[in-house]
Amino acid sequence: MKFITLTILITILAAVSFAQDDGSLNLQPVSLTTLERSARIKINANPRVPLADVRDLKNADALESPNVPNYIRAMANSTKAAPQYANLVQTFVFGGTVSPETKMAMGLRIAQLYGSPYLYAQTSRWMRASERGRTMLVDWDTRRSFSDSETKALTYGEKLTNDIHGVTDIDFADVRGSFNDSQIVELTMTVCFFNHFVRFIEAVNLPVEAWVLDDKSPKMPVITSFSVPKARISLVSDKELDAGTLALAAIKQAQTQPPPQGLGLGIANSQRAMMRVPDLQAAWRDFGNQNRQTWSIERNIQLQISFAVSMVNGCRYCTLHQVLGLRRLGVDPKKLLAMKKNDEALTPRELTAVDFARKLTKQPASITDEDFAKLKKEFGESGAVETVLQTGAFAFMNRFTDGLRLPSEDEAVKTYKEIYGDGSLKQYEF
Repeated sequence: MKFITLTILITILAAVSFAQDDGSLNLQPVSLTTLERSARIKINANPRVPLADVRDLKNADALESPNVPNYIRAMANSTKAAPQYANLVQTFVFGGTVSPETKMAMGLRIAQLYGSPYLYAQTSRWMRASERGRTMLVDWDTRRSFSDSETKALTYGEKLTNDIHGVTDIDFADVRGSFNDSQIVELTMTVCFFNHFVRFIEAVNLPVEAWVLDDKSPKMPVITSFSVPKARISLVSDKELDAGTLALAAIKQAQTQPPPQGLGLGIANSQRAMMRVPDLQAAWRDFGNQNRQTWSIERNIQLQISFAVSMVNGCRYCTLHQVLGLRRLGVDPKKLLAMKKNDEALTPRELTAVDFARKLTKQPASITDEDFAKLKKEFGESGAVETVLQTGAFAFMNRFTDGLRLPSEDEAVKTYKEIYGDGSLKQYEF
């Protein structure tokens, strides 16, 4: 058994390489056969956090079976956001107007790229729950039965996973031929979600559930809201109008209270873009809000993690935001200047979080028990999980903002130029 485990591990690690100097990844897909074998072995994996005994949690399983997957059990042990995460997973798979099978397939392709047996187990089970999904699994290697739009979605997801700037203008125009603006935002958020998800499950080393692999006839939940739009453009929906109204009300309320921990940008451009798919936006926002209410790691560490991840990925939009956030916290501009060059200005505590975040960003499966133990020693179990989630959040946000080439807000640009000079943004030109 040990020989088989080592052989498969070598196969996976040989197929996957670390981030290049330009922030791109050189990910080579692992076969479904190899992932299936690895998943069988990983049933016996030792998780790096305890798995809570979760009961009576609505839709803990995205397919609405009575079972509770380990990612929910791990989240319930380390955070108070397990209900929000259960809703997040189900909403991202079954919400919006892109077919669930297309998004499941994108998740399965990302499992191949990162060599993640756990993500493979979950997404392949979801696909087995419908006739369309089962057909796609049969034709996975040849893609013989895939529609043009399904093929484009998988290619889009692969390129955006490999490099947050990997989708060229030609690639984007090609996707536009099959999807409207709202659906492109949805596709992008789907890629972002699975890049978040894979970092959480790999960092905490979740064991694969035997019932997930052995569920040969899973049932698709009843979907009442899903419908494919026929119009060539996306019409502003009632949900989008409501999302805008709620966002404006929240900003007005914040203006009458003490300064919040936010960046003071009003409705950020990232949020404006997410409003195109309001149910996915709401699920992502609710999960993040719940976490922020109870987190133990200090705001400065959160921003240091975000800054480090954004620098590794070369994300213009998020790097500017983190510089603005750190400056608003009162971080000395000299330290901000030094952080662009090396780690000498970081405290040992900051460096522990930053080193872990960089490694998790470059290759989720590379995290070891020793890596997590070092993080846990510095921040405690909850703080370690919070570091993982913050890293995953910017695996999400970097791909979303720079993948869609969202413009930076004037205040963020102004602060960045004040610290790094007028020519500082040339490195981020597309």
